Amino acid sequence: MLQNYFKVAWRNLIRNKWFSFINISGLSIGMAGVILILIWIQHEISFDKFHPHKDRLYEAYGLSTMNGSLFAISSTSQPLGPALKQEFPDVENTTRFNSVNSFLITAENKQLTGVEGGFADPAYLKMFDFPLAEGAPGGQLKDVHSIVVTEKLAKKLFGNGEALNKTLRLNTEDVVTITGVLKDLPSNTRFNFEYLLPWSLLKQKGWNNDSWLSNNTSTFVLLKPHVSVTAFNNKFSDFTRRHSGKMDVWTHFLHPLSQWHLYSSFENGKATGGRIITVRLFGVIAGFILLIACINFMNLSTARSEKRAKEVGIRKVAGAGKGLLIRQFMTESFVTVGIAVIGAMILVFFTIGSFNQLVNAQLTVPYQQTSFWIAAIVFILFTSALAGSYPAFYLASFSPAGIFQRKFKRTSAWLSPRKVLVVIQFTFAIVLIISTIAVRNQIRYAQDRQTGYSQDDLIRVDFAGDIEKNYALIKQDLISSGIAVSVTKTMGTITERGSNMWGLHWQGKNADNDPTIALFSTDADLVKTAGLQLVAGRDINIHQYPSDSFAVLLNETAVKTMGFDAPVGQILTQADHKTSWHVVGVVKDYILNSPYEEIPPLMIEGPGSWFNTLHIRFSRERPMADNLRQTAGIFRKYNTDYPFNYRFIDDEYARNFDNEQRIKVLAGLFAALAISISCLGLLGLSAYMAESRTKEIGVRKILGASVMSITQLLSVDFIKLILVAIFIATPIAWYAIQRWLEHYVYHAPVSWHIFALAGVTAIFIALATISYQSVKAALTNPVKCLKND
Repeated sequence: MLQNYFKVAWRNLIRNKWFSFINISGLSIGMAGVILILIWIQHEISFDKFHPHKDRLYEAYGLSTMNGSLFAISSTSQPLGPALKQEFPDVENTTRFNSVNSFLITAENKQLTGVEGGFADPAYLKMFDFPLAEGAPGGQLKDVHSIVVTEKLAKKLFGNGEALNKTLRLNTEDVVTITGVLKDLPSNTRFNFEYLLPWSLLKQKGWNNDSWLSNNTSTFVLLKPHVSVTAFNNKFSDFTRRHSGKMDVWTHFLHPLSQWHLYSSFENGKATGGRIITVRLFGVIAGFILLIACINFMNLSTARSEKRAKEVGIRKVAGAGKGLLIRQFMTESFVTVGIAVIGAMILVFFTIGSFNQLVNAQLTVPYQQTSFWIAAIVFILFTSALAGSYPAFYLASFSPAGIFQRKFKRTSAWLSPRKVLVVIQFTFAIVLIISTIAVRNQIRYAQDRQTGYSQDDLIRVDFAGDIEKNYALIKQDLISSGIAVSVTKTMGTITERGSNMWGLHWQGKNADNDPTIALFSTDADLVKTAGLQLVAGRDINIHQYPSDSFAVLLNETAVKTMGFDAPVGQILTQADHKTSWHVVGVVKDYILNSPYEEIPPLMIEGPGSWFNTLHIRFSRERPMADNLRQTAGIFRKYNTDYPFNYRFIDDEYARNFDNEQRIKVLAGLFAALAISISCLGLLGLSAYMAESRTKEIGVRKILGASVMSITQLLSVDFIKLILVAIFIATPIAWYAIQRWLEHYVYHAPVSWHIFALAGVTAIFIALATISYQSVKAALTNPVKCLKND
């Protein structure tokens, strides 16, 4: 019997090639999109889940009060980790990790710069499972002059040769020996490094900071089995306060590994979201795309009920029960879905490379995993049931008497399951179109926002080798040669907020309010170099005003936060009263970090802090290529052993839009996918409608109906359904957009033009889809239409 089911199913597919093609194409395209989304979702939720101790691994966070609410930071002080292990029996191990990419790495005749690495304690490779490809486990990161590299870096430096026990030079002073080669890090980990250096080397170089009040390090904690993290947090909360002797500094909590990737956003000290929002969003999109594809199958199967009605009647007269017929039609669904899955996997094979570039990941289809094939079978069965259940029960419910008396025909009721399904299809497609337009508008709105500084002709160069030592000579040569109009050294890049400061005092400060102040630093000419706008006072210039070692610039937000009416001349003091600054000027607010975030209060101090970056404003009177070429020559002159590496500030700022650009492209892609699948269904339904109304069309043409009137007759019912879908989709899309925009302090207004554009687009696409069949039917010779009568 089962063999007969499959034989009949195959014959029906072959007999109705056009409708089978539409069914299988729609399912294949939809399932290919769903498979890609599911592979990406699995990749996202698997981040760092491969570590054996994943259920006991945590990251230490700090909590501080800012503007009346709790503000969470992932950076901690360097003494925190070792002290935790020493003082709490519940702690099995701790490790610190600091990123670094400033080394010039030399191996034999090869030099590399800008390679991502990190300093870590020896416990790092015990707590986290990054297996060794070369080297004996347990001996890494202990020797101060050792290094652990990944296979990727080893290949860059030594090709296919041996890397273990080879020596590397870091900058020009440190020689380290490779004691281990790690297998390349998987793409589903939060860590991004190509080498690890021992923490003891960081201390030897004098880069450590033993202050409990300086947060610049990631601290990871491995709790012992069965330790309650809630109970531990209660004991651990005031750890820094006890060690620093200050009760107005931050408290702490442990953030579990399972939430590092997906729950990285905090509100009032609680993890509220992050990438989990995007994961959920695309999970819903995957579900609806699959539903849209299945709706096509349902609609086309039930639309051809007249063709199958006699078959059902004969089978029932011959003794077939309803259950046997349901199994027959479900088998047809299973065969159709099975063929569609093969088509979907072919599409995935050819598109996954482009999809990887789009989502910035290295996704693969895990053919070698048994769980994948089990999931594939479940997916086929689920889709078969979803797509075939309604047609099977619908067709099997026909009564033989009604079939042969032609009482089974569908009426032209204003509401029918088929119409409802078409409306559902296009509702979701229109929601996606509206969302794509909204994301595009949000990106454009942020891009059009004034940055507050001039990005043109501005580059930054990170300190390396002798740049800092020869800074004055480099600056003099750049300006005297006419290459640059201004040069300054700073703490980090102008596109980032630098550091943070708490416990700042000033006259008239409210004792109950201790705002977090963003901290930046410069030696001179920052306003001129970055193109900032002075609102009051003057720029910092340590060369012209020696007292500017303790001078600061404030932005407008800082002036408002501190409540100054006349900010120039005000005195700011640290909580320990050891350092005081005087305000020499106020600059107009400029964007720090993301253009979607609120601008924080900012203090730009004179050269009392550290520097690691050089900003250069090029002359516009010279070609950029000449400026860069001659600048490279000057750097080679004063920094002989290092290549000249630079970054354009406008390129760095543009990276702020990467995530939103990715969401826009993905939303647009899936909107196109949804509308394409829906239109395939419309194409099939319009073809069937034209076929089923052939005689009516012939009679109308004989009575004088024009091609235009017949085309309109065949199209108007579908357009009504699209209009209903627009009516339903508009409030749904409006709500979804409002919820998404809540995550941005600065966001574009939601205009009615978005909904109008999406509606017109949907109607135009639907008309383009059905017009071919409508016009074709309207042009048919009426003699052919009526010849069977």
